[in-house]
Amino acid sequence: MKKPNLLFLFADQWRRNAIGFMNKEEVLTPNLDNFSKEAMTFTNAYSTCPLCSPSRATILTGKYPISHGVITNCKPNLDNVYLKENEITIGDVLKKEGYSTGYIGKWHLDDPEAQNGNTPISGAKNWDAYTPPGPKRHGFDFWYSYGADDNHFTPHYWNNSPEQIKVNKWSVEHETDIALDFISKNKDDNFALFVSWNPPHTPLDQIPQEYVDLYKDIDIKIRENVVLDNIIDHPKTIEPFSFTREKYIDMVKRYYGAITGIDINFQRIIKYLKDNNLFEDTIVVVTADHGEMLCSHGLWSKHVWYDESLSVPFIVSYGNNIKYGFNETVLSGVDIMPTLLSILNINIPNSVEGKDLSLAFQGNYIENTAVTMCYPGNQNLIKTLKKEGKNPLAYGWRSVISKDETYVYFNSYDSKSPQEEFIYKNKEDEYQLNPIYLDKNENKWRGILKTWAENFKDPIFKK
Repeated sequence: MKKPNLLFLFADQWRRNAIGFMNKEEVLTPNLDNFSKEAMTFTNAYSTCPLCSPSRATILTGKYPISHGVITNCKPNLDNVYLKENEITIGDVLKKEGYSTGYIGKWHLDDPEAQNGNTPISGAKNWDAYTPPGPKRHGFDFWYSYGADDNHFTPHYWNNSPEQIKVNKWSVEHETDIALDFISKNKDDNFALFVSWNPPHTPLDQIPQEYVDLYKDIDIKIRENVVLDNIIDHPKTIEPFSFTREKYIDMVKRYYGAITGIDINFQRIIKYLKDNNLFEDTIVVVTADHGEMLCSHGLWSKHVWYDESLSVPFIVSYGNNIKYGFNETVLSGVDIMPTLLSILNINIPNSVEGKDLSLAFQGNYIENTAVTMCYPGNQNLIKTLKKEGKNPLAYGWRSVISKDETYVYFNSYDSKSPQEEFIYKNKEDEYQLNPIYLDKNENKWRGILKTWAENFKDPIFKK
């Protein structure tokens, strides 16, 4: 009996509410809107760590960053921050199960090649890296990928040699071309394909104008928690900047335009699956590694506990094998691997730390919490903490999210700032403008976090 195929489509920096059918933001996604009518949408899906590399490693391994070791972005001058060859990923498992496996697009899980002034033969620069054939590709036989590069109009890729494949086409469109070719060549086999689109990740000036122009006459509503003066990222690694209202709305339209471009290319894949009688037998997942603040709370990018940064789409179809509609079960990146393997009827490796939430696809609500986190990633900050005799892994923040509340335990990013602890009421305080600060007395959320920290050897309470 032929097993179901798996098509895992994930974008970078795409927040959950930036989809038309969620009715929260003025985003044009007619194809995803239609797709949602024959899929299940998790309305409480979160990134386990709202940063590219840690989130991707967690999705692939089903393990927390503290366990797989990718605690921040893979970048130069960091010790041992990359996905190790001995980690068991969903790609490794699917290959052993006989699937034709493929990975297309952004990887960002290897140690950058260009360090200490060297010039690699691959031409990789900055955070980028060529991943050679072998165990570093973690079971993905077909490989058309790059490490980390944000040139959306002139992307480059590596296949089976260090020679770059340079392209003059918007990356989403080109990667969709490659995906369709892979599916066409493997449609008679069991295939598992992961497609990692980089947009709507910045820069927002590299989006085809045809998609941006669709928003010309659309009135963009500014969220109640948006602040346009002295904008900064959460770990405070960039110089503060400000937007005029007009410039900000233009940026939002560009962000939305990138998502509309994804929507249009997504439909090319769905049409091919349906035209070739593959849709009913293919598990299609649409998600992201993390969200985007877009100036909510005066913050840019991600790396913070707010919903705009942590929340991601998670939409799944599998013909008539799952219930359609919305499900409020809390799910995070660490739960994706075990849940998908369960639906595929494949044994879940003992190394996996996430939960199997597959019963949710039969329409069940499953009581669950998501433990999410960010660790220090700035090289200078890490050096300073170590010089002071501190463990950098004890800093940053952790959160516990239920359907109704978000609890945050923040140790700051230096040894001098006080620890803070607070909760948000998720439904009553949609924009997270009213944190409820907690005293030092024990509370149920701290208890849950302490148990998690003890189980996974996270030193957050040992600052």
